[in-house]
Amino acid sequence: MGKKLPPAQLELYKRIDEILFYKWDPIGISDGDWARDEYQSYLPRVFVLAMESESPEPIAKYLSVVSTESMGLSAAPEHDMKIAKMIIEIKESLGL
Repeated sequence: MGKKLPPAQLELYKRIDEILFYKWDPIGISDGDWARDEYQSYLPRVFVLAMESESPEPIAKYLSVVSTESMGLSAAPEHDMKIAKMIIEIKESLGL
């Protein structure tokens, strides 16, 4: 990201990375580590959205835009909201 994050924020950043790869995984590649960095380009923006909002909606909306407009996939708003809520829950559990 270019700057050193405090420990709790760094933990959130790492956990978001894992969530995007293992849980969000819109193209279904998480069964192997060969493409482990596939979603990391979206990680900084998701992290910023998580830090800036108490609500999962901005994160879910961003994930939906990425999967539909950038990847050309069908919308999965319920799945995207589930992932966004998971991220916000982790943020809160870390005291952020």
